[in-house]
Amino acid sequence: MGKTVTHHTRGYILGAIAAITYGMNPLCALPLYNIGMNASSVLFYRYATAVIILALLMISRKESFRISRQELLFLIPAGLLFAFSSLFLFESYNYMDVGVASTLLFVYPVFVTIIMATVYHQRIPLPTIMAIGIALIGIALLYHTDSGATLSVTGIILVVMSSLSYAIYMVGINKSRLRHFPTAKLSFYALAFGIIVFIVKLNFLTDLDPIPPHPLPWACIIGLSIFPTIISLITMTIAIHDIGSVPVAILGALEPLTALLFGIAIFNETISPTNAIGIALIIIAVTTITVGQRLITLCRKILKPNRNCHPLKKS
Repeated sequence: MGKTVTHHTRGYILGAIAAITYGMNPLCALPLYNIGMNASSVLFYRYATAVIILALLMISRKESFRISRQELLFLIPAGLLFAFSSLFLFESYNYMDVGVASTLLFVYPVFVTIIMATVYHQRIPLPTIMAIGIALIGIALLYHTDSGATLSVTGIILVVMSSLSYAIYMVGINKSRLRHFPTAKLSFYALAFGIIVFIVKLNFLTDLDPIPPHPLPWACIIGLSIFPTIISLITMTIAIHDIGSVPVAILGALEPLTALLFGIAIFNETISPTNAIGIALIIIAVTTITVGQRLITLCRKILKPNRNCHPLKKS
């Protein structure tokens, strides 16, 4: 029992760290955009640096790089999904504020719920269906600002695709043999196979933007590689192992809040009252989905003994 409680506590702590560090994406990405680098180049440097750091970490810990053919069949799509999620999100920064983009990305627990229902036949309770409706209302409120301007449809589509890719990645890890794969090894191969996406996108690196010879760009690249990549990916993987993909999803609420904080405090972004209501509705809806499922499970555990125990009915 003690070990189970310890693992659950660790899972929630690491899930929170994963969300907060992933929310640091804009902090390191936008300065690179401002000096003229495109999203694919930024992500190529991010993934390449992270792969090198992880390889050195595995070598120092004498971990094996060996994988089987069956594991390869799971690792390649996992890496591609994670890379596409990153690419869609980083491209969306060119069309909308980072705080709004990160909030829209937070609908991935909705996709997790839908995937679990359609693929694994997990029943969706009525409160969850209502919460999904609330999330859609929140997204609609984000689409319009108080000044009458609207969000870019392209930006919205990009974030939704990023969210869907991320949801499939999370469920895929939790429901495949990768669930018990060594964490650093899984992260290494996910990033190594994911980098293929950016190599192809950059016409086999012929369109790769060089990194300017200044401290800030290099600091941003290293920051992207460590915080929202290595730390976020490793902590998220361990958290999924400990508590599952759905509880980790609720902790993702810290991600848009982190991005919103950076967007307002550092990049001078503004959130209108209508947008603020939309953001709040999305966070409430997704929290309801994930917490609601845990409450239903808890209630069933509490009520089940009562249904099976009727000492006065028959003697």
